[in-house]
Amino acid sequence: MAFVTDRKRAMGTGSAKSGTHHHWQMMVTSVALLVLIPFFVFTFGVILGAPYEEVIAYYQRPFPAVIAILTMLVGFFHFRLGVQTLIEDYVHGLARKAAIIGMICLSYAAAGFAVFAIIRIAL
Repeated sequence: MAFVTDRKRAMGTGSAKSGTHHHWQMMVTSVALLVLIPFFVFTFGVILGAPYEEVIAYYQRPFPAVIAILTMLVGFFHFRLGVQTLIEDYVHGLARKAAIIGMICLSYAAAGFAVFAIIRIAL
């Protein structure tokens, strides 16, 4: 008769390194997007279909520009976390590392481009 503790049964069944931190980041960015997306929709919807000069003047105001920048930054960070989880679950071997590195580069480049474009319009 073998007596095995819960700890011994769980040993070697998976990593306990950064999963909690990753989950916490996903929850925080989800709540942030829950607040930011309605603000973004209302600020973007007001100017949708307006002439170019009017859009430039609108996004030179601080509130719409800040809402747009925060939405893009938090949105792409949340995207990076979600796609990283997806890749970790379904891709194995060297392709996993390559896909994660490529996805991180892509998400940071997209976030940087979006923020640069909004700042360029605002200034």
